[in-house]
Amino acid sequence: MKIGLAQINGTVGDFPANARRIVNAYREAVDQGAEFVVTPEMALVGYPPRDLVFKSGFVDKCLQALDYLASEIGEVPLLVGYVDHNRGESPGKPFRNGVALLENGEVVARVFKTLLPTYDIFDERRYFEPAERCEPVEWRGRKLGITICEDVWTEDYLHRPLYKRDPVEELQAAGAEILINLSASPFHLGKAAVRRELLSMLAKSTGLPLVYCNSIGGNDQLVFDGNSVVMNGKGALRAQLAAFLEEVRVIDIGLESGAETEAVPEAAAPEAPEEIFGALVLGVRDYVGKCGFRTACMGLSGGIDSALTAAVAVEALGAGNVHGLTMPSSYSSKGSVDDSLALAANLGMRCDTVAIREPFEAVKAALAPLFGDLPEDVTEENMQARIRGLYLMALSNKHNHLLLTTGNKSELAVGYCTIYGDMCGGLAVISDLPKTRVFEVARWLNRDGEVIPWNTIEKPPSAELRPDQKDEDSLPPYGVLDEILELYVEKQCSPEEIIESHGFKEETVRWVQRQVDLNEWKRHQAAPGIRVTSKAFGIGRRIPIVQRFGR
Repeated sequence: MKIGLAQINGTVGDFPANARRIVNAYREAVDQGAEFVVTPEMALVGYPPRDLVFKSGFVDKCLQALDYLASEIGEVPLLVGYVDHNRGESPGKPFRNGVALLENGEVVARVFKTLLPTYDIFDERRYFEPAERCEPVEWRGRKLGITICEDVWTEDYLHRPLYKRDPVEELQAAGAEILINLSASPFHLGKAAVRRELLSMLAKSTGLPLVYCNSIGGNDQLVFDGNSVVMNGKGALRAQLAAFLEEVRVIDIGLESGAETEAVPEAAAPEAPEEIFGALVLGVRDYVGKCGFRTACMGLSGGIDSALTAAVAVEALGAGNVHGLTMPSSYSSKGSVDDSLALAANLGMRCDTVAIREPFEAVKAALAPLFGDLPEDVTEENMQARIRGLYLMALSNKHNHLLLTTGNKSELAVGYCTIYGDMCGGLAVISDLPKTRVFEVARWLNRDGEVIPWNTIEKPPSAELRPDQKDEDSLPPYGVLDEILELYVEKQCSPEEIIESHGFKEETVRWVQRQVDLNEWKRHQAAPGIRVTSKAFGIGRRIPIVQRFGR
């Protein structure tokens, strides 16, 4: 049995474009000899649609697109993910997360998702009613065990048991001969390896071949990495599709010939910086393009954060579509300007210089009667950041660039950033990347030659908003800060656990905790960022601004 996997990149709510993309991938698979074609979860809709499903006509338009799609399908069947109305007799949520089997111009079967994740970034129980039954779909004498994403995630791979049902177990008991999973499983560092282990375990424990088709692309803060796989009944890898790229491939799973026992060697796992860079590039490319922009702009400070952001943007959009602006103040070193220009030359992007000295002095003079004899402090530092934000927003408005912000996760966590200043922008490219990871990815980029100037990587980080300023004047060393942040934000350890189990100084841990908690209000106003860790600020973390727990 030759199954075609259509690992495709959809846009949420763009039913006509998604349908055309599916038809093109279907035809490509058929031309390659596919006898059956599989697409990702909600391929017709784009994932996640979130509250768009409540909009009048949204689901009806999806069903119209499904009818069109069916009319384009011939003798080779297509499995496609979509959203349906809840047509059940019992009350419940208004919609279903579904899969339609299309063949010879008709919808010949429908399957609905059983396990609806409602944790981290997921909120499916808000919209969808789960399937009442898990039964194989009979097709040409075969029993197909069709599942949707979460339906195959067992408690061994979740942070705790969440469900009373096991769809795979139910399908196997009902005689399923093959497991097929349509998925929209978002990326975070290390996720592909976890998925592959899970799917191998399922195939081995059931003795059934398993076909897993995952989405790729960026939708808002989420990146979907593809990495679709086929496993034989012994849990060995038969095929793995590309990471972060669309791909159509046909795999003979050999249900009758026994060829399913033939495995292929697993490719070497990519290095963490390579995975991160691939995810960021795809996230930027899709966010910019799907929002209707073609170009982007950003501030270049000579520091490592803006340098990495620029490298990602150039890879995603092309050097001619990225415009940098370096904005020196009285406190900026000559090296910072030189490093910005050297970076731009290495990347082949445009970089202009517009100084902020005169407007900064003008703003201070205008406010002098109100400030009186009060000494200069963070107020004047923020003025500089906000003047730069004004310049960048003006450049964005005039040329219709999407402004990219350049702050990292470490800074965003503890509020070491200026609201309406360096936080201005439409997309926070590296806001889920701790500072230590920023350095790691930068060094990886330079593995075959200088991309980011080595001076940028090697000099001590500084905001350069006052004389001789260094980040560690205000922050713990980044190695310490990032480890505490990982424990507190991503692993959700209490300060007491961090102090007692990991040996950090109580004073440092309490300071980090307080800064993270106090700066929730800033993060609520930040540009959306691209998720690359298991717990990003944004869609998967919902902390009240007004709260007093643990302070």
